[in-house]
Amino acid sequence: MLEPLDPDMFDPACPSSVTPFRIGDKWSGMIIICLEDGPRRFSELQGPIKGVTPKVLTQTLRALERDGMITRTAYPEIPPRVEYELTPLGRTLFEPIAACREWAAKYLPEIMAARAAFETAE
Repeated sequence: MLEPLDPDMFDPACPSSVTPFRIGDKWSGMIIICLEDGPRRFSELQGPIKGVTPKVLTQTLRALERDGMITRTAYPEIPPRVEYELTPLGRTLFEPIAACREWAAKYLPEIMAARAAFETAE
């Protein structure tokens, strides 16, 4: 018999509620990988991350900055220049991202088959 779920497991006061699970969203992991080799400007992130809108890229960068994963540096130049760079905390995400990528590569055929079966059943 299964153990009953802890009623406090999703308590908003739990430290896990502030964990930045953002690396699982559609864009954050890609941004982190793009910043691996050093700082980049907004336009330099848009190029390799196909399909992200400027609005969503801005929102994701702000969220990563808020969580301490990246820094934003604005230079007092004309035209203005802004660069984004990983923090030491942000760099700790390479290992879990690599594990997720490895898992996805291994199980992609099963995931695609499950999706196809689900869509066929609908």
